Amino acid sequence: MSKNRFRFAFFVACRYLFSKKKQNAINVISFIAASGVCLGTLALVCVLSVFNGFESLVKDMFAYFDPDLKIEAIEGKTFQINNSQFEQIKKMENVICFSEILEDNALIAYKNRQTPVVIKGIDKNYLKAISTDSILYDGQFLVHDYYHNYAVIGIGLAWQLNIGLQFSEALKIFVPKREEKINIAAPDKSFNQQNALITGVYLTNEKDLDHKYLFVDIKLARSLFERDSTNVSAIELKVHPQKVDITQKEIKKLLGKDFSVKNKYEQQADSFRIMQIEKWITFLILSLILLVATFNIIGSLSMLIIDKKEDISTLHKLGASQQLIQMIFLFEGWLISITGAFVGLILGVLLCLSQQWFGWLKLNGGFIIDTYPIIVQFSDIILIFFTVVALGFLAACYPVQYLRKKVLTQ
Repeated sequence: MSKNRFRFAFFVACRYLFSKKKQNAINVISFIAASGVCLGTLALVCVLSVFNGFESLVKDMFAYFDPDLKIEAIEGKTFQINNSQFEQIKKMENVICFSEILEDNALIAYKNRQTPVVIKGIDKNYLKAISTDSILYDGQFLVHDYYHNYAVIGIGLAWQLNIGLQFSEALKIFVPKREEKINIAAPDKSFNQQNALITGVYLTNEKDLDHKYLFVDIKLARSLFERDSTNVSAIELKVHPQKVDITQKEIKKLLGKDFSVKNKYEQQADSFRIMQIEKWITFLILSLILLVATFNIIGSLSMLIIDKKEDISTLHKLGASQQLIQMIFLFEGWLISITGAFVGLILGVLLCLSQQWFGWLKLNGGFIIDTYPIIVQFSDIILIFFTVVALGFLAACYPVQYLRKKVLTQ
């Protein structure tokens, strides 16, 4: 179809959309169709933006706890670092901090309460690798001392054991001995036991983390787990902010397939994957609701075709082809959906921005933030727009096919 015919079809479609019809019901149905598309588009913008906000919030929460890069063995709990490969990693230009970690399960007890935890043994470099000041709730992040064993506990564990910094009584840590079976007659002899004084309480606002970890000095952890000074469960690295991806590739190439090297996102891949699945399932459900809303376009176009039978006959006698007449009503359906989508996008973005600025919608129930987090992403806007246009095209196809078979053949 030439440009002139294309412009003519578009011009006639615009006149049909905005001009007064013989039957006022057609105007009402067209308005309802556009309003349905508008509301569906607005809902998509708001819901996807809320998911973006929560995803960003979760990323920020994990960012304080997770290192830039984490090296772990593919098989086994621990691995040795007394080799040239890890010496090369320490000397890499982009590696700011190299921290040795030893993690394993243990049992802790305070007075008459006890609970299982994950002991995380850290070295002096850990305070440089992780922004501990951002997660410290009370006290100080102190685990290294020549004379005493100290520990930093999660706020969930502290609450569970009724521990406070004002209590001077030591926390007891129990770990089963590696090479011995439990002696039922004297079970206490089957465990390595150490005491530690609590110096600080950390808070990440992530329940699993706050109820899981107890930080101790890596020397204490090696004593409890019976590991030597070259044995670790992970290496955590602080890397130059602009060189994380490049450094990750270099370390993967250096260590080979026996080790995994994960960035912040990959360390919490399951959490983010679940959020993405929830987001796109919600998008699919709202798109189906939007599809139902676009069915009004079918009714609007069908009634318009009946209303404009005389015009169609006149255009046909003046030489307009079937393709041109079909294009007029196809454009009509598109214009209804595009108008609704455009207005819905504007209202949705304005509503999201107002939530960002003023925080109209509040969160109740002790959340870490007071209002719903909102982040509008341009990629979501583009996806929503093309989804609405595609659904509008599908809705317009049926009445246009009816026009070709029933009206233009008469």
